Amino acid sequence: MAILVDADACPVKEEIYRVAKRYGLPVTIVSNSPIRVPDNQSIRRVVVDDGFDAADDWIAEACAPGSLVITADILLADRCLKQGATVLAPNGKPFTAGSIGGAIATRAIMADLRAGGDQLGGPPPFSKNDRSRFLQELDKAVVQLRKGGF
Repeated sequence: MAILVDADACPVKEEIYRVAKRYGLPVTIVSNSPIRVPDNQSIRRVVVDDGFDAADDWIAEACAPGSLVITADILLADRCLKQGATVLAPNGKPFTAGSIGGAIATRAIMADLRAGGDQLGGPPPFSKNDRSRFLQELDKAVVQLRKGGF
């Protein structure tokens, strides 16, 4: 079992490090530019080139059943789910086989509206509740994966 993090814009890296340390899990931080990580042998930093979706491609190729992927990227979440990984957004919402289709459809609708000139704004600001929900869901996902033998 390992945790793979789409790290460029991830607001919960410190929480991931704490939970991974508690459970003795390896973490791989994947980004397009160097990101400071704690000096810990179980935390690995992978810096990919700045090509389009390079970090996503690396994570999608590296994940497998037993991997826990942290990303806000819906298309990356879909790719990882297809590889058998468990996927969690930084706000604590899990991506599942049952929810990913709706998320992709909503993403496409919003992209079409933006392309048509609509000013939609972005996602709501990251909150304390998001951080708390993430910690609860991360802990729950780790426990479930461990029960599954990973």
